[in-house]
Amino acid sequence: MTLILLLTAHHVGAFSNQIIQRGAEGDDVIELQARLQYTGYYRDSIDGVFGWSTYWALRNFQESFGLPVDGLAGTATKKKLEKASKYDEAHVKSQLRKGRSFSYYGGADTTSQSVNSPPGFSQNDIQLMANAVYGESRGEPYEGQVAVAAVILNRIGSESFPNTASGVIFEPGAFTAVADGQIWLKPNETAKKAVLDAINGWDPTGEALYYFNPDTATSAWIWSRPQIKKIGQHIFCE
Repeated sequence: MTLILLLTAHHVGAFSNQIIQRGAEGDDVIELQARLQYTGYYRDSIDGVFGWSTYWALRNFQESFGLPVDGLAGTATKKKLEKASKYDEAHVKSQLRKGRSFSYYGGADTTSQSVNSPPGFSQNDIQLMANAVYGESRGEPYEGQVAVAAVILNRIGSESFPNTASGVIFEPGAFTAVADGQIWLKPNETAKKAVLDAINGWDPTGEALYYFNPDTATSAWIWSRPQIKKIGQHIFCE
């Protein structure tokens, strides 16, 4: 059965009820690859074939999100993927029907997007960080928005946190914007610029790993962290 034939099958909602595993082909694998790519774990082309690159991307996602690490997309893993990502089924499948070597975020040309990306960061990484910055700090001064981006980068570089942008941002309980859904608001150009400034070395926080709003924070633990400085409404901490 060819990929084109598999694409004609229709299913309602996210994924089917089947466990997705290595060797599988078809709609579920297309969605799995697209969602893993959205969260930054899958970097190859979407082809609807569950090979080794998809397998290891799925295992890394499971490890970062506290799931059983088995390389199988069962109920719990699929639910976590659905919560942590978006999937434009019509767009993805229309590109595949055209026979393109396809990346969800790179379109037909999967190499051009990397030319303008800072070393070590994909366009998806930058977009996801911009979403987080916008969701967390769009009302803050520009320095405060760069500071939030810097905290994300500092966590990526710390052994105490996941080592990818998506792993840091979607770590359970890490960011209010993820918990309340504001992570999915469309970021403005200011948020994107703040991310790029942080990637290029501007860290207004003095290497902070945490921040909080003193007017709304209720956690005794966050108040116990050594404070570095206040920028806008946020206090940044070690």
